[in-house]
Amino acid sequence: MHNLQDRFHPGSAQEHFDPMSHVVPIRMYVTIWAALMIFTGLTVFAATVELHVFNIVLALLIATIKGTLVALFFMHLRYSTKLTMVTVIAAIFFLFILFGLSMTDYLTRAWLTNTIH
Repeated sequence: MHNLQDRFHPGSAQEHFDPMSHVVPIRMYVTIWAALMIFTGLTVFAATVELHVFNIVLALLIATIKGTLVALFFMHLRYSTKLTMVTVIAAIFFLFILFGLSMTDYLTRAWLTNTIH
């Protein structure tokens, strides 16, 4: 059992469970909120600009940045344990694998229509 000094000592086993272990100032939340609003405005503006193929690329890039900000600060992933970060990275890795497999299916569908006549 940990004593009271270990409970509030940075790096202790109980640090993650202590509600005061990573107090984030309200100014940080307001700053992240302002950044999210700026990126939302940028998304709306980018939708009005004709970039052809790059419209979707730009929209996905902005959405990725916004999602990362939400996950890191509002979901407290920035202050979480290394195991949680490994879990998040593994989930993103498997998401890319699923996207890759889906794209191989999508891109090779034309092969079947060209061979059947």
